[in-house]
Amino acid sequence: MAFENLSEKLQNVFKTLRGKGRLTEADVDSAMKEVKMALLEADVNFKVVKQFTNSIKERAVGEDVMKSLTPGQMVIKIVNEELTNLMGGEPVELELLPGMAKTIIMMVGLQGSGKTTTAAKLAGKLKAQGKRPLLVACDIYRPAAVEQLKINGEKVGVPVFEMGTDKKAVEIAKAGLKFAEENNKNIIIIDTAGRLQIDEDMMAELEEIKAKINVTRTLLVVDSMTGQDAVNIAKGFSERIGIDGVVLTKLDGDSRGGAALSVKAVTGVPIVYAGMGEKLSDLEQFYPDRMASRILGMGDVLSLIEKAEASFDEAEAKEMANRLKKNDMNFDDYLMSMKQIRQMGGLAEVLKMMPGMGGDSLVVDESKLVKIEAIISSMTAKERKNPKLLNPSRKNRIARGAGVDIAEVNRLVKQFENAKKAMKQMGGINGLMGGKHGKGMFGKGLFGKKGLF
Repeated sequence: MAFENLSEKLQNVFKTLRGKGRLTEADVDSAMKEVKMALLEADVNFKVVKQFTNSIKERAVGEDVMKSLTPGQMVIKIVNEELTNLMGGEPVELELLPGMAKTIIMMVGLQGSGKTTTAAKLAGKLKAQGKRPLLVACDIYRPAAVEQLKINGEKVGVPVFEMGTDKKAVEIAKAGLKFAEENNKNIIIIDTAGRLQIDEDMMAELEEIKAKINVTRTLLVVDSMTGQDAVNIAKGFSERIGIDGVVLTKLDGDSRGGAALSVKAVTGVPIVYAGMGEKLSDLEQFYPDRMASRILGMGDVLSLIEKAEASFDEAEAKEMANRLKKNDMNFDDYLMSMKQIRQMGGLAEVLKMMPGMGGDSLVVDESKLVKIEAIISSMTAKERKNPKLLNPSRKNRIARGAGVDIAEVNRLVKQFENAKKAMKQMGGINGLMGGKHGKGMFGKGLFGKKGLF
């Protein structure tokens, strides 16, 4: 995740503040110096950092905070609110024209920013919402871009209009609109050419498309790995072409994250979407409050719930929930959970979103899931449904089938029993997830410190 180092440094600052019974202005000054350094190292714009820390200090030295019973927590609350405001405050929806009116979205950005892939991701997202999108290939300088758009369009089930690379981009865009009209498409996503850097020819071509086609929304795709340069790129496009929103790509990568914290303050343009992975489904609406919570190590439970809802089979989930209520969980449920965890991006991604689970610094050996799956798959259907059948001879057979030592089978069975006990003590899903005593699946249970992970 982009903010791993920043998150760790900010959490260390807050750990110091939490340890103080009362705060002085000197304590706040010292903390703000560390916050300032952490933000600058994350490549956040200098002016933005100065304004941000000044706002926090102004609020943190107020009487309400100084006299609070938990001043450290109050400061963290202020930082969370200011961080949310810095990234735009409220999430911004991509505005589309109603009904079958044609919404024309022009995707712009530098070469290598992930613009062509993002165009396909957006098309797939809008199609899932019941829209009728069409992708138009206007990158005439890179033949591979046309082919890439066609391949990705096919993967997300969205048609691609292209005329090769011999026509002018504006001519292709016009023909694409005509094709959309004839084929009952209400959203046209135009993938334009990128360059290695902003240049006059590129800007002139984009200006011509906007002059001759009634573009509804212009989205700038920015690679968050470029740090502060990303903000300068956004500013350049905003001033010359005019943009309505930013899509930050590669936020799951090892970037410093400064672009996400600076772009709104510098350009006044909101971040609409965030690219969180390489899959064509990995495009999420950008929520400033959720991102702030993740940066400060508070988790992102709402995004986790949304991922779960998108990944879980409704009938299976309902059946599992009923068994959880009756404390009747079996190894088939574990297999189902693992399948769904993979669909949500893997165990590490799920745990990062949970408060108190280590955030972005969390390291999980995903290969252990494969081992657990092999052990459970080596059980018979009756053994999976009724773990009480697992006597020593059955466990030996399972270990041979899974290619593991019998000690690993015993360990898995023990962790399974611990999770069930925790569920009984703390009630259903709370016990499974760890509960306040940390004895469930994500505490000292299957995936906890004393478990298989």
